[in-house]
Amino acid sequence: MPAADLHTLVTTKKVIVACGAGGVGKTTTAAALALAGARAGKKVLVLTIDPAKRLAQALGIQEHMRHPTPLSKEVLAEAGITDGTLDAWMLNPDVVFESLVHRMAPTKDQAERVLASRLFRHLSELVAGMQEYTAAEALYELSTSGRYELVVLDTPPARNALDFLEAPGKLARFLDERIITLFLPGTARGFFKKAQDLIGTVFGKVFGQEFFAELQEFLAAFTGMFGPMRAHAEGVRKLLKSDDAAFLLVTSPDQAALDDARFFRDRIKTMGLPFAGFILNRSWVRTEGLVTPEQLEQSSNPELPAAKAGLAKLKQLAQLELGRVKRDRELLAQLAAEVPATAFAVATPYLGDAIEDVKGLSQLAHGIAEP
Repeated sequence: MPAADLHTLVTTKKVIVACGAGGVGKTTTAAALALAGARAGKKVLVLTIDPAKRLAQALGIQEHMRHPTPLSKEVLAEAGITDGTLDAWMLNPDVVFESLVHRMAPTKDQAERVLASRLFRHLSELVAGMQEYTAAEALYELSTSGRYELVVLDTPPARNALDFLEAPGKLARFLDERIITLFLPGTARGFFKKAQDLIGTVFGKVFGQEFFAELQEFLAAFTGMFGPMRAHAEGVRKLLKSDDAAFLLVTSPDQAALDDARFFRDRIKTMGLPFAGFILNRSWVRTEGLVTPEQLEQSSNPELPAAKAGLAKLKQLAQLELGRVKRDRELLAQLAAEVPATAFAVATPYLGDAIEDVKGLSQLAHGIAEP
């Protein structure tokens, strides 16, 4: 039963990561899973990247917020949350990394030196994967803070999701002192001293001595933070690979979205991450609540000419819809056959237009994660 599978996840896992292509309803699905966890009595946080404007307003999310914000009592009541709690936050990479610097720096003065540097504001551009690392860092920090029993992360669209998954490793490679020391004066000997001199000469000519001196000062301020940050990156990796985490791939019947979902399924498997299953969104798999023309015929007077003509048209439309139902159910069965025994493939109920309010989220949560 689909709801039982997802209900188990939202009530037993500490971290759920929703991945998928853009435009498949991934953000809405992540918010609905978080809401379902809160309705089950959990203290839940949903971390999102770029929610639709109305959905952000419904959840009380604003840009540039410095910390997660709890949903208002009125919204909690509308969502049917009585025992649990639900906070929401649109990830702010600058705020996350500032917090990381304050925690990892050996002294307050050293933290202030890093944060005051002009280069700090451009760090995400200087280091590949730094922006994505802050998403992993926020996930790790908030899920291990004791404030939340479940954190649901809505990742960037598919092209960037790989960066998020690989970010801790990228940062660890960047924070290799053997490389960093080549940029710091008086820290190398022998061959490395010659390499250091060469790097200084090249950087000085290309970027100017003033910039290179600023870069050296910035990296020197980081000294003492590399070890803790690498250990933290390792903590992120262990969390994402543990039994406390689950990766869900949200897709739609669109072929491009399916290709992306299967690609990420393979990458998740290669990286040893816990793949929980597929969520087929915006499909016609589930028909609960729909009335067939035969049912209408039984409840109306089929002898009337107008009723006969109307039912005939409805039957034609019904055949088209049933064709979509058959197609999507076959697709769901195919996805279910492609997952390991420990995973599943489920479909969300068809709710029409994009869900951008708490009422719609509640319906979706009930439909996918509440037995």
